Amino acid sequence: MTERPGTPPGHAEPFATAEEAAEQAKSAPPTPQTMSPSFRLAFDDTEFLRRDEMRAVRLALEVSKPDILQDEAGIASTVALFGSARVASPEAAQAGRHGHWYEEARRFAQLLAEGSQRAGRCDFAIVTGGGPGIMEAGNRGAAEAGGKTIGLSIVLPNEQAPNRFITPELSFQFHYFGIRKMQFLMRARACAFFPGGFGTLDELFETLTLVQTDKISRIPLLLFDRAWWERLIRFDQLVEDGMISPEDLALITWVETAEDGVEAIHRFWR
Repeated sequence: MTERPGTPPGHAEPFATAEEAAEQAKSAPPTPQTMSPSFRLAFDDTEFLRRDEMRAVRLALEVSKPDILQDEAGIASTVALFGSARVASPEAAQAGRHGHWYEEARRFAQLLAEGSQRAGRCDFAIVTGGGPGIMEAGNRGAAEAGGKTIGLSIVLPNEQAPNRFITPELSFQFHYFGIRKMQFLMRARACAFFPGGFGTLDELFETLTLVQTDKISRIPLLLFDRAWWERLIRFDQLVEDGMISPEDLALITWVETAEDGVEAIHRFWR
């Protein structure tokens, strides 16, 4: 057995690495057999990996890649931040009446990021969907405080590029919505929901369901701007009609300011 690149000192790896195998495969003489697509190494065959039959493998890759790279970056825990992509920054020409949400999300992320990194370990790292609006505000606030910040983008017909405040080595892209949503929660110690559209509502109700049914451990679920949410959703109606239990409403923590949100997270984990 020989020690190979990437293995800890004193730990011998008996098998050739994938990189070594791929390089060795290039030395095969060109013949009808070696030129056939069937002869390609399976892990090096992009065309094969894109086949419908390989969907399970692609799902596994989308779970593993962000998880491994976050481990390598020292991301110990995260706070997932959700909200509308249509809320413009105060500096933008099209800045509108919802700019205060952008600023509150920015300050919330900034406060969380301050002092969250030590000795290569990062706690409460902000993770967003990687886009503009509230997502940009979250990544921006964390980056301005010197924190590592994560973006989970997804391939869509009209998707924009990841916002410029995401830590480059923590900017990920997904094909599967389900795996992306799973990644938001895998390290989450809290979730913050600012006003948003279908995507934000989807994340809110899925997370509420997962906590309610004990599929994930209880974490703070912060809803910013109670008046806006209660105009949109009559949570009390669900209790009145027996659709949820009264105690289910306790899964929601109402907050108005960045300071409220940060204090709620620290209070819960203390």
